[in-house]
Amino acid sequence: MTKVDAASVLAMRNAIIQQNASLQKAAGVAPGGAAGKSDFAGALKGALNEVNELQSKSSAATDAYERGDTADIASVMLAREKASLGFQATLQVRNKLLSAYKDIMSMPV
Repeated sequence: MTKVDAASVLAMRNAIIQQNASLQKAAGVAPGGAAGKSDFAGALKGALNEVNELQSKSSAATDAYERGDTADIASVMLAREKASLGFQATLQVRNKLLSAYKDIMSMPV
């Protein structure tokens, strides 16, 4: 068996801490913080803003096609489908949240 001295343990510890910090920096997480600590309201607002942006792009692409500015019907249909899919997903999340809220409110106290 080999003996482990305190200096080598501290060196390994520091190397692990540096690797962890570099991985967190690459992932966009503040060092010492956790990725899962974002608030629910902020995440929901971000998702709604993204769906709104998809619908705006879809509307702009449709208007451009109707004016004759673009002849690429595939990109217009793709933008419309992305917007539709985003809206449907948002609607399903809303329905699940309302169902969970109703279930919680109907629980006996």
